[in-house]
Amino acid sequence: MLSLLHGIGGDETEWRRFARPNVVLDNLIADGKVTPMIAVMPNGRAQKDDRPGENPFATGPAFAAFEQDLLRDVIPTIESRYSVQADREHRALAGLSMGGGQSLNFGLAHLDTFAWVGAFSAAPNTKPAAELVPDPSVAKEKLKLLWVACGKKDGLIRISQGVHAYLKEKGVPHVWHVDGNAHDPTEWKNNLYFFVQHIFR
Repeated sequence: MLSLLHGIGGDETEWRRFARPNVVLDNLIADGKVTPMIAVMPNGRAQKDDRPGENPFATGPAFAAFEQDLLRDVIPTIESRYSVQADREHRALAGLSMGGGQSLNFGLAHLDTFAWVGAFSAAPNTKPAAELVPDPSVAKEKLKLLWVACGKKDGLIRISQGVHAYLKEKGVPHVWHVDGNAHDPTEWKNNLYFFVQHIFR
């Protein structure tokens, strides 16, 4: 199961609007380039009114609160209702912008739950790298793939650069994918396309 998390101004429809994951995955499955999977696109804003509203930035705390919703509600519900393999080797977490920060924050904090983590254009909600990976030896042992990506034209690239630099210093294997895009749907769709071809293999 792949959980895809959206950005601060988005909701559960954002990935479908920006990247059409169903089409991307269907085509890759037809070409034999990915392992068949279920992709889940939840609303990552854990508050009573889960819409972005006039000031999406005010909903920042709700993105942090979603960690428990994801672990205690979303994943168990999917695994109880669909034919998926319910273990860490068969759970991936990835997101764009605010969702990229969530993916790093949640995925790296719960390596007993997730083996595959992807962050595309991670936003400033990303925790400091040393807090994300306090014990590099554990990350090295448990992560199947850590994918950190950002476009050169992205004004937030410093966030991803900081994570990459720390991982490199500590010898934690990861993919550092930089291209010529900005903080935009092309960046996110492209990285989804590449990321899914590496997971669950």
